[in-house]
Parts: sequence; structure tokens; C-alpha cells
Amino acid sequence: MDLNQLLYRQQVSLMRSDAAACCEARVAHRGLAIAYGHRITELQRASATTEATA
Repeated sequence: MDLNQLLYRQQVSLMRSDAAACCEARVAHRGLAIAYGHRITELQRASATTEATA
């Protein structure tokens, strides 16, 4: 997944978490948003490393 897809999915997960009708759904969507955030960070670090060595 590219950065834009990850950012989009993270944002959607956060919105779904905010709109969730029950605690379980809120926690699940928040967990997805956190996981996407970790993947975004990894992708940005990898990109920065690639740019620094180029």
C-alpha cells in the first residue's frame, strides 16, 4: 500500500471510531488507525533512508 492509501485508511478508521455505536467497534477502529499509523511511520522512515543514501 502506498502512503496515500495508508493515510486514507487511517482517517476513515478514525472517523468510524468516532461514529461507532458501541465500545467494541470504537476500540477496533481505533486499533486499525493505530496500526495504519505504524505502517505510515515505517514507510516514511524507509523513504527518508532511501533519499538520504541517494
